[in-house]
Amino acid sequence: MAFKKHFFIEIDSLTDKNITMQTPDFPVPFVKMSGTGNDFILIDHRKPLLAPEAMADFAAKVCRRKFSAGADGLILIEESSEADFQWQFFNADGSVAEMCGNGARCAARFAFLQGIAPAEMRFATLAGIIEASVADTDVAVRMTDPFGLKLDQRIMLENQEYIVHSIDTGVPHAVIFVDDIDGTDVRSLGSLVRHHQAFMPAGTNVNFAQHQGEGIKVRTYERGVEDETLACGTGAAACAIIAALLDQAASPVDIITSGNDQLTILFDLQQEGGQDHLVNNVFLKGPAHTIYSGAFNAEALL
Repeated sequence: MAFKKHFFIEIDSLTDKNITMQTPDFPVPFVKMSGTGNDFILIDHRKPLLAPEAMADFAAKVCRRKFSAGADGLILIEESSEADFQWQFFNADGSVAEMCGNGARCAARFAFLQGIAPAEMRFATLAGIIEASVADTDVAVRMTDPFGLKLDQRIMLENQEYIVHSIDTGVPHAVIFVDDIDGTDVRSLGSLVRHHQAFMPAGTNVNFAQHQGEGIKVRTYERGVEDETLACGTGAAACAIIAALLDQAASPVDIITSGNDQLTILFDLQQEGGQDHLVNNVFLKGPAHTIYSGAFNAEALL
């Protein structure tokens, strides 16, 4: 059966309910990339393939593991009048995220390899303009200045009090320092914090951190993925900044991810100013790898 752009078809969902969505011309080329274990599907969308109202559903379907390509998120690279390009970023559940550090690094390398942008580039996100630099597989991005800092919040989880710090490094993050990170039930505790009334209505990403050697090991429960991921760039930045503000670290801070890769966070701390002006010039550095190229057929959405 030939599928035409924006043609309406009926697809049986896994719950046996019929849903209607706008579908692109198939096959749809894509590249799978990984930023320290955070994996993404990237599509050159400068010539639009998906109608805006179809993007979230398409993202949720192709990000399913085992049933489709599977990923932590979908990134659509589009034309921009104010930067080298702009992106549309969707979490694995189809929700929109303002920013993703590892996704930004993958998007930058994708754009460079595809000839969309030079090695030194700027691209637009919902969190603002992101600057990036590509050097082979190593990519550094300058993130937006963090805001919304709150230290030493005390919240109850399953009849136990936890000290939680929070900051927005492009998306909201909670940070909890623990004594045994490998023994922490990230999925269970992360879900409780993510949905805690202290972070409603939007919810938050949740990071568990422990100092190890010269670095900090971090495990992250990601909002929108609703599970632990192998890495989170904005979460790594949040943990490094919080540690520095607690006088437990100094820039640059090496972050060890769940996948045992390393991210480096650099930033400047200011001696004066309000809480939303204590940290600036935040950079996230680490590898971004191209895993494979492929093309989606219509059955990828079933």
